[in-house]
Amino acid sequence: MQTRTLGHSGLTVSVVGLGCNNFGGRLDQAGTSAVVRRALDAGITLFDTADIYGNRGGSEETLGRALGAERANIVLASKFGMDMGEGRKGARPAYIREALHASLRRLGTEYLDLYQLHTPDPETPIEDTLGTLNELVQEGLVRAVGVSNMPAADVRAADALAARHGWARFTSCQDEHSLLVRDVEQDLIPATRDLHLGLLPYFPLASGLLTGKYRAGADLPAGARITGSQGAQDRYLTERNWAVVEDLRAFAEGRGHTLLDLAFSWLLSFDVTSSVIAGATKPEQIDANVGAAGWTLTPEELAEVDRITNR
Repeated sequence: MQTRTLGHSGLTVSVVGLGCNNFGGRLDQAGTSAVVRRALDAGITLFDTADIYGNRGGSEETLGRALGAERANIVLASKFGMDMGEGRKGARPAYIREALHASLRRLGTEYLDLYQLHTPDPETPIEDTLGTLNELVQEGLVRAVGVSNMPAADVRAADALAARHGWARFTSCQDEHSLLVRDVEQDLIPATRDLHLGLLPYFPLASGLLTGKYRAGADLPAGARITGSQGAQDRYLTERNWAVVEDLRAFAEGRGHTLLDLAFSWLLSFDVTSSVIAGATKPEQIDANVGAAGWTLTPEELAEVDRITNR
């Protein structure tokens, strides 16, 4: 397993991370433990969850039990800010502390390696949020802080504010990035490069469309994530995306690789990508994801991928 540094934090992470959104929801404790064990055996060191995952807390609880003593050997990341019910949401100082301590209890740990604002809070000044996150770092409850789903201009403004106060700066941005969704390349990736932040792409497989197991005109596989989500189907299963996927499949197979290989390796061709966050519901998916990250695309191959995807 190759590793990279997460932004300017000094944390070392595996280039393939494990997204834990399936835990406590689609996967029970036994299923979670099996996936976590295979991930550990495969050398995955970044485990990314959130308080909202698994029906509000279930992912953290099952992940914490599955990790046990292995927690000390991995980089554990969680997020806060989404609506947990009963007014528990946002990024105001008192709530950040409440959310963190709840996550620590569920995960069975005394600290988080990476604590991320899951979504911007328009009702709370970012100065208040950053000041509180800095206090948590100083208190040893959090090693590094990150943000998810924040516009590039706001990431730059938050970094400047933290630097001016001498506070802990965001070290990472977790945002959607894949061969089919490339919006972050316009503004966010230049910002992460300028600020020395790590990018943690989520939905790298576009809800499974880039795994290679779906074919245009064929029935969707039973039990697949996209099969059970009309919203995901409406978003990803477009005529344009089907055409792009088939061209990408032909491109990869013509070079002795799979579409899955291309999806992971292309994301890792970006210098700012620290780790690709991918979920799994079966241990064998871990093996496939890890094995997919080993293709180093040439400049000519990257140019051809750009031509295919920028239609």
